[in-house]
Amino acid sequence: MDTSNPAVFVNADLLRMHIGKRVRALIQVVRPDNGSVIGMSSDDQQLVIKGYPPASLTKFVEVIGVAESNQAIRAEVWSNFGEDMDMQNYNQICLLANGEYKHLFI
Repeated sequence: MDTSNPAVFVNADLLRMHIGKRVRALIQVVRPDNGSVIGMSSDDQQLVIKGYPPASLTKFVEVIGVAESNQAIRAEVWSNFGEDMDMQNYNQICLLANGEYKHLFI
């Protein structure tokens, strides 16, 4: 496993702490928008994912990329997560990965 450039788990609220850094976020796709995708983060806030997604997106998508602002990520990797996902559990992972247990996460 390559740990030289890890991606921190984030929700929209945590994104502001990682601007310019590599992050990973799960979104519920709302709509594609001309070179980007609008989605809802695991803490139920809107995010803009910049870049060109794969031809077919599922309802839930995890992206890895660089945080450009407190509401936007420039995606490098898109991973379909299917049509059903527990966003509250993913949000708890984000909180743990940025809190007292962050040493357990890369």
